[in-house]
Amino acid sequence: MPSVIYRSCAPLRIGIAGGGTDVEPYASEKGGLVLNATIGKHAYCSIAPNGTDRMSITSLDYGTYEADLTDGPLDYDGNMDLVKAVTNHFGITDGFDMFIHSEAPPGSGLGGSSTVIVSILKAVAEWKDIPMSKYDLATLAYKLERERLGLKGGKQDQYAAAYGGFNLMEFTRSGVAVSPLGISDDTVNELQYCSLLCYTGRSRESAGIIESQVNSFKKGTNEDALDATKALAYDIARALKNGDVVNAGTLLGESWKQKKMFSDKITNPHIDDLYNTAMATGAYGGKVSGAGGGGFMFFVCEYDKKHLVANELQKKGATVVDFSFEPLGARSWRARV
Repeated sequence: MPSVIYRSCAPLRIGIAGGGTDVEPYASEKGGLVLNATIGKHAYCSIAPNGTDRMSITSLDYGTYEADLTDGPLDYDGNMDLVKAVTNHFGITDGFDMFIHSEAPPGSGLGGSSTVIVSILKAVAEWKDIPMSKYDLATLAYKLERERLGLKGGKQDQYAAAYGGFNLMEFTRSGVAVSPLGISDDTVNELQYCSLLCYTGRSRESAGIIESQVNSFKKGTNEDALDATKALAYDIARALKNGDVVNAGTLLGESWKQKKMFSDKITNPHIDDLYNTAMATGAYGGKVSGAGGGGFMFFVCEYDKKHLVANELQKKGATVVDFSFEPLGARSWRARV
């Protein structure tokens, strides 16, 4: 009889505008607003029950790990803690083999770790027949990653991975509201045609950048910039709903100017050089996706100059990556092997 493997995938995302306003304490004190879009690159999780009382984890990014599931809650020590948090939350004692991989490197700025935990939760829910709405999935992922494990970051990544598509997300003291942007297929296609995604060649550790941003907010030195990028999230969303990709691209550049004021760790000479090169060659605007400091950069370009922008960025050491916008959020299925 064939065995069953429970699989899932969750999409990574590009932060378009408002990123940083989803980080506490700004989100609770002033209300955050983020515009993001998921892309056709995913984090995957596969679970194969093994009939024992042990779990075995293989991650293409972080290696392997094994543990006995009969000795109570697993300790958090920095080794596969995302898996441990999910296992502890559901009190899983049935042995399993898990295989995890992501189509973006750690420190990419595409919401990697949050997307991974969403995919783990989605696979476990499939395995254990646990009903879970998109909102429930994202909220639990946030609580486990940010509150249980204390990993620093905002709130947008988990909700982007769970919902998929283009979304405006509001973050307040009372909760999270996710509103699909509802832009036309023509606009999505045009934005796709004019968009360029490139890897800077350097990953970054987001925790230190976010801590610096939070400290600046508490001192009152970046509040105006956070307010401005929140307003720009509305403006870019409105431009896209109106089908105005050129204006959206220009406003994206304005968003980057504000984001650089969040912390002195957001940019560096390499990122500035890539950005200036793209703008001089045919980009309307662009920004670093995620906390900053490295990872991926996203540009909106003149349609007949995008290839020139790509060539010049590659000369500077960046890697241009093919991608497509992804309308679907996290999903799961069963494979018989």
